[in-house]
Amino acid sequence: MPITLVNPDGLPEVDLYRQVSVATGSKLVFTAGQIARDADGNKVGEGDFTAQVEQCYLNVGTALAAAGATFDDVVKLTVYLVDWTPDKMALFTAGVARAAEKLGVTPAAPLTGVGVAALAEPDVLVEVEATAVLG
Repeated sequence: MPITLVNPDGLPEVDLYRQVSVATGSKLVFTAGQIARDADGNKVGEGDFTAQVEQCYLNVGTALAAAGATFDDVVKLTVYLVDWTPDKMALFTAGVARAAEKLGVTPAAPLTGVGVAALAEPDVLVEVEATAVLG
């Protein structure tokens, strides 16, 4: 496997992701930021943060599959969160868990969450992008 996920000694262990990703593969895959739209472009989960997180992760899974990748190949996730506050963490993890169950994966790659004032469309509450490495 071209990716090793690590929680090194000296850094806190986080359940949702690992602190470090070591990639030894040769093909890089970059997804565009995925928002809560279905394949036809219809809104999913308007005003529902958890539903939007779930759809974003499902869309990332679809984007990865188009390149022959899965969440097992992801070395880095970046999540943009509108009006982020720590009390939304349970809603975020619930959305990730629902998507992970549907996809049959454990998305544990290093993750950076970025609180933002707004995204490109006014009803979008979250956007997720991934970088993957294939052997």
